[in-house]
Amino acid sequence: QKASKIRCKEAAKLEKEMKQALLSLNFPYVDFAIEVENSETHLSTNGMDHVRFLISLNAGQEKKPLSQVASGGELSRIMLALKSVLAEQDETETLIFDEIDAGISGRTAWKISEKLAILGRAHQVICITHLAQIAAMADTHYLIEKRVEDQMTKTKIRQLDGEESVQELGRILGGAKI
Repeated sequence: QKASKIRCKEAAKLEKEMKQALLSLNFPYVDFAIEVENSETHLSTNGMDHVRFLISLNAGQEKKPLSQVASGGELSRIMLALKSVLAEQDETETLIFDEIDAGISGRTAWKISEKLAILGRAHQVICITHLAQIAAMADTHYLIEKRVEDQMTKTKIRQLDGEESVQELGRILGGAKI
């Protein structure tokens, strides 16, 4: 019961912080809630609470469980918001975001790049991206390429130097001729 009281109190604080973080990631109509249901008859290794994240991403829509509402790109941004809120308490040294840019562009990509830079102050951040707005914020760039050698597809990764980074950012911005 003590743990449940603490969980409810902290859920309310996390809820407020998540709303702000989601607004900053270009979710202008977000409504976010954490639902904590107590069930003294159903105890588990996680205690007597059942916790659900509820969210509405569009004006006029009711909040629904996160799993029913968000697309892949939206889930990535929501996870980024959560990680940014919890960054100070999180003991995870390395955060990996694989294609966090799915389904986004422009201003939203820039907002994500800002959040990733903030996370990078306290964690090592590895981000696989196809957007220059996100890649440009990185301290170090790596190029991942697939090549066919001896009739076998091989994937290679190599660190880019400063000029190569500029060239690669130009390539993803504009195409074949830089």
